[in-house]
Amino acid sequence: MLLDMDGTLIDTEPLWIAAETELVEAHGGSWTHHDGLQLVGKPMAVSAGILRSRGVDLSDTEIIDYLNERVRRGVAARVPWQPGAHELLLALHAAGVPQALVTSSFRVLAEPFAEAVGLFDVVVSGDDVTHAKPDPEPYLTAAHRLGVDVRTCVAVEDSPSGITSALASGARVVGVEVLVPVPARPGLSRVSSLTRIGLEDLARVAAGQVLDAGELA
Repeated sequence: MLLDMDGTLIDTEPLWIAAETELVEAHGGSWTHHDGLQLVGKPMAVSAGILRSRGVDLSDTEIIDYLNERVRRGVAARVPWQPGAHELLLALHAAGVPQALVTSSFRVLAEPFAEAVGLFDVVVSGDDVTHAKPDPEPYLTAAHRLGVDVRTCVAVEDSPSGITSALASGARVVGVEVLVPVPARPGLSRVSSLTRIGLEDLARVAAGQVLDAGELA
């Protein structure tokens, strides 16, 4: 299993948007919830460039460090699990399924989360790869580190860029609709919540079936 973090497993998007808003407003600009949604799933460097275009007079590195620290504090205070996410990870672990965390967030945020959860065999963060999502490199890297063929893996994602990355890697993909719509795409299974998908459903997806919300238990 290859699993995205932000939005998919934990509800960090409100933390990211709050940090972005705080940063832009501190530099005299304005930032809306809609603006924040446009950054969902984007590489950190891309997000930093967009924030600079909105008036943030800092380097990419300074912006990225600021956002990561604000979100890290929020997650450290309380892991904001998405409904059904922790239960699914526990069920996969009990079934002996190897799990990789594949996230655009940097290791400074991903590693503490992975260590606290204690269920991931591999962590691939945004600063571990040359080409971030939507490039397939993160998912190909995760499968390689797990020692498996990516075509035998199921990836779970919530953002358009993450879904594009996972599909391009050759993995079977489940898209979870959280903050942004998940349109139908060839080979993409879709679900409204991780509470709606179980191990049997994931086995069907791994076998090549494309399932939609109405077909999931």
